Amino acid sequence: MAALGTESGTASPTPQEGDITTEVVVLGGGLAGLTMAAALASAGVPVVCIDQDSPERMGGQGFDIRTTAISYASMKVLEGAGVWRYMADHAGPMLDIRIADQFSPLFVHYDHTELAMGGTHQPFGWILDNKDIRNALFTRAAELPGLRHLAPAKATAVERSRSGVTVRLADGRTVRGKLLVGADGRRSLARDSAGIKVRRWSYDQSAIICTIRHTEPNKGIAVEHFLPNGPFAVLPMTDNRCSIVWSEKTTLVDTYLKLPDDQFVEELTRRSGGYLGDITLLTRREAWPLSVLLAERFIADRLALIGEAAHAIHPIAGQGLNLGMRDIAALAEVVVDAYRLGLDVGGPEVLARFQRWRRFDTVLLAAVCDGLVHLFSNSIPPIRLARDLGMAVVNRLPPVKRFFMKHAMGVVGDLPRMIRGVPL
Repeated sequence: MAALGTESGTASPTPQEGDITTEVVVLGGGLAGLTMAAALASAGVPVVCIDQDSPERMGGQGFDIRTTAISYASMKVLEGAGVWRYMADHAGPMLDIRIADQFSPLFVHYDHTELAMGGTHQPFGWILDNKDIRNALFTRAAELPGLRHLAPAKATAVERSRSGVTVRLADGRTVRGKLLVGADGRRSLARDSAGIKVRRWSYDQSAIICTIRHTEPNKGIAVEHFLPNGPFAVLPMTDNRCSIVWSEKTTLVDTYLKLPDDQFVEELTRRSGGYLGDITLLTRREAWPLSVLLAERFIADRLALIGEAAHAIHPIAGQGLNLGMRDIAALAEVVVDAYRLGLDVGGPEVLARFQRWRRFDTVLLAAVCDGLVHLFSNSIPPIRLARDLGMAVVNRLPPVKRFFMKHAMGVVGDLPRMIRGVPL
């Protein structure tokens, strides 16, 4: 077996070395996949992560302008995997969350000082540039002796048997292990190779995203306005920046994308209410179609799906990656426990425990987010009045409010050890 760590270079059809054997193979090295690999390796489980990107490719300007909301629970997972320390300085804390139905004077206000975690007040979460998360993951992967990070590398085929799994790479190598973790996104080769069907439905919405700089401090306040065409979110970042996630009818998106910068900034100011002062665009604008994907099951023989290979939801509640982080915490726990007991980490009992842990939570959250999209994407007066009254009630009932705040932080339900801050 070759030296461990990150392998860089170009994936070519010429074999570069022999087969690789490990305990767990993670297919996909994105935010979920490489976190999964780092969590397992940090706990002593040998793992290979097959990643189509590399540190060199990530270094290019404008590679990825997206940002991600990291909940408190997800921070604990990243902390347990040894990744958080490499990204904490880039993380903009969300100290307050304000949710309003359009521009109604009635809104829900979550204040982080109203809820103590472990005896201290913690942010609800943090907003980071995706590139900063990826760079932190690359740094952590390079220092873990039990993690072999093949980057860039492309998988072309997956074969599973009773004894193990084999992943064939485009350069001619094969990677063999006892368990395959499918973390390869919505078009998952791992999922498709197992014949796992998915349910999909699309919204008549796309998310316009960009990052802005503003003259007034954001004070760690995250704002979300539910507008008839979709939610408009302003999310606090470091250095007087905010991330914009503007869900809009797909038929109108091109119009906004093609606006001159000054007119686009005017639209942002109008929707945000102007509380940030003068706004400057820092990045290009992009639009991403919004849809839902839900795998009919999260496991097959020697296969477990995590992240968007298993589920993808509307960003209305900012829970996309956070849902995947809960997958990681649960799967890491059952795999590490099995490995330390000398059991088969890809055995049916291990995988069944993972699916029982994660399936209900995922389906429930997907349904809730879908319901919120349909509830708020209209201006029918009676429904709007009911929404506003509901927000007012939540705001005035502390126990109900604390429950929703814990949901936002990801700390409700049967929590894995990593989320509770207990080492694997």
